[in-house]
Amino acid sequence: MCGIVGYVGGRAALPLIMGGLARLEYRGYDSAGVAIQSPGGELVTAKKAGVLDNLRTAIGDGADLAGSTGMGHTRWATHGGPTDRNAHPHADGSGRLAVIHNGIIENFAALRTELESAGVEPVSDTDTEVVAHLLGAAFAAGPTAGDLTASMQAVCRRLHGTFTLVALHADRPGEIVAARRSSPLVLGVGDGEMFLASDVSAFLEYTRDAVELGQDQVVTLTADSYLVTDFLGNPLQGKHFHVDWEIAEAERGGYPTFMDKEIAEQPEALANTLRGHFDGRHILLDEQRMSDDDLRTIDKVFVVACGSAYHSGLVAKYAIEHWARLPVEVELASEFRYRDPILDRATLVVAVSQSGETMDTLEALRHARRQKATVLAVCNTNGAQIPRESDAVLYTHAGPEIGVASTKAFLAQVAANYLLGLALAQARGTKYPSEIAADFDQLAQIPDAVRATLAGMDPVRRLGQDLATAPAVLFLGRHVGYPVALEGALKLKELAYMHAEGFAAGELKHGPIALVEDGLPMVIVMPSAKSHPMLHRKMLSNIREVQSRGARTIVIAEEGDDTVAPFADTLIDVPIVPPLLQPLVATVPLQILAAEIARARGYDIDKPRNLAKSVTVE
Repeated sequence: MCGIVGYVGGRAALPLIMGGLARLEYRGYDSAGVAIQSPGGELVTAKKAGVLDNLRTAIGDGADLAGSTGMGHTRWATHGGPTDRNAHPHADGSGRLAVIHNGIIENFAALRTELESAGVEPVSDTDTEVVAHLLGAAFAAGPTAGDLTASMQAVCRRLHGTFTLVALHADRPGEIVAARRSSPLVLGVGDGEMFLASDVSAFLEYTRDAVELGQDQVVTLTADSYLVTDFLGNPLQGKHFHVDWEIAEAERGGYPTFMDKEIAEQPEALANTLRGHFDGRHILLDEQRMSDDDLRTIDKVFVVACGSAYHSGLVAKYAIEHWARLPVEVELASEFRYRDPILDRATLVVAVSQSGETMDTLEALRHARRQKATVLAVCNTNGAQIPRESDAVLYTHAGPEIGVASTKAFLAQVAANYLLGLALAQARGTKYPSEIAADFDQLAQIPDAVRATLAGMDPVRRLGQDLATAPAVLFLGRHVGYPVALEGALKLKELAYMHAEGFAAGELKHGPIALVEDGLPMVIVMPSAKSHPMLHRKMLSNIREVQSRGARTIVIAEEGDDTVAPFADTLIDVPIVPPLLQPLVATVPLQILAAEIARARGYDIDKPRNLAKSVTVE
């Protein structure tokens, strides 16, 4: 959840670290801090609650933070509120060792009690400070005295939970030691300099050569080398890779916010996700590691995910059941393993996560693998933890998504789930090859349909300004429009902090209609009149029901649907696409509507309060 940057080399560390933190601030912005090894042999720290600019102001010209080895941190609070004293780095009692941390130490309460019994007086409310004191004690005495790497290995063996830890000690100049368990950490290898970060975007300006750290590993960095070991001290090899992203991909590109930019990038994100997955005869997955024979043995599918990714799974259910004739259950990852689902070797579990580090989803897939189920990851981050622990992976190739509220990554997940549905249909023989080719061709035309949708969104932006004072908005949908309604409501909650709910329209008279009152905005996602005439008629009845009770009806319908116009206070046209693919165009106006309402209310669209991009703790 938090953002971590480290550097050792010949440059001044502070500007590089602050630049990296700026690129990682989307991972957490409750507080920020840095620690630098000074030329005089001291460890100098600075930290401040709030956004990164608060730390910049506190640092000033940075004269007190000179040095070429250092680390920095942006925090998303878990243990202890977002205050100066809870900000990272945290020091041991000597003040000569500092630690930054991403994750949660689950046994910190017992460890804290142990430390307090030994006379340690914590100065923060965090679990991280416990690690600093343990590490300081290990470095000061005993078999690991004076060896920061061995001290880190020993302390990690005592910790329960998820963590990335990075440590500096004043007595070990030019050295950084870090460790990871179920939390992201990647190295950047330069010429006479080394980097580490939660995400490669933090050091792309300086190197594209990277090393992926595995589970339960410790790395020791100097300017000219790195050494990877396990928690017992056994030497290991990191996995080298080259980063192809351009730095500009992680910057706003002239748009007012990252979210505006990422909404505009959706046609390209979809095209990149689909590219290379059909060779004219067969659907191809990325790192499938499963044959068509393996896919044919599948008799049930579970999709596990959180937030917007969960909504993409709800769309997947319609497509996979329709195309592959397989039963599909869609589960909130946070609930999945606690209800003891029935899984076996014939079960396919699809783990959907933009970051590939979502802890609830990671634990769900681990549970599935323990039950011998096959796991396929749908992920936007190459080499992340979830794809690494899965049997197969389908990458979405949407590029970096900086805005906390998912837009292009969500559409890319939906498209990837469609590819999976077609791959299952292909393997099971539930569709003829010509039908699969036709379906893929329709899917390949969707980027142009999304581009056309984006071109007509000025009325939606004006509508967003108009709805800024509304106390609540309700969303209705049927069939694949129901997940779209849920996603629209989630976006409004995330960005505008408004009460918003999505409902299956058939449930309207079973309770939700009691919420309808004069002037209440209701967004209705219409099914196709041509493809789903019965559902279309039922939805028209729903519109009349709420309109007669005073609702302000905002209707999303395909172009040329004249039957709905008399019942729509605001009509939003989207291009005509195959019914199952409608979420890829119908979601776009709802993203823009939520962003405009939030903008009109004066909120930070890229950084909604209390949220962070990647939820790496349960």
